[in-house]
Amino acid sequence: MLVLSRKKGESIIIQDDIEITILEVNADTIKLGFNAPRDVEILRKEIYTMIAQTNKESAAHGMDIQVLKDKMKKT
Repeated sequence: MLVLSRKKGESIIIQDDIEITILEVNADTIKLGFNAPRDVEILRKEIYTMIAQTNKESAAHGMDIQVLKDKMKKT
């Protein structure tokens, strides 16, 4: 893990087109600003984890291939 120290108003650049700026620093919170291309998805970790878990649960239920073929024919 790379650890950097930044002050309010300072930024970090990732691969030429993603910029993270420190907007505000309080006692126990930091406000970050992200400037990135629209195709770059930025999620809070708890949301990312929830989506990954939901996807894992959906995949575990699986679907019979014939049921899937029938559903595709109806559309």
